[in-house]
Amino acid sequence: MVRLLFWIALIAAAVWFWRKFKRSISTPRSSNEPISTPMVRCAHCGVHLPQDRALSLSQHWYCSQTHLEQGPGSQDH
Repeated sequence: MVRLLFWIALIAAAVWFWRKFKRSISTPRSSNEPISTPMVRCAHCGVHLPQDRALSLSQHWYCSQTHLEQGPGSQDH
């Protein structure tokens, strides 16, 4: 009976180690994850938005055409 329990425990440990080893190998990032875009801050209101959605004027980023026309806001927040 003790031999049977020993073999069951040995097989269970082997299966557990095998699954743990397989899981650690499959953790690298997949190639279909989205690429992150840089975030920029609106010079007028300070909101952060993706750079591809922001408007740029003379090294300043803006979240909308209205804020671009109004220019930089007060930075004393």
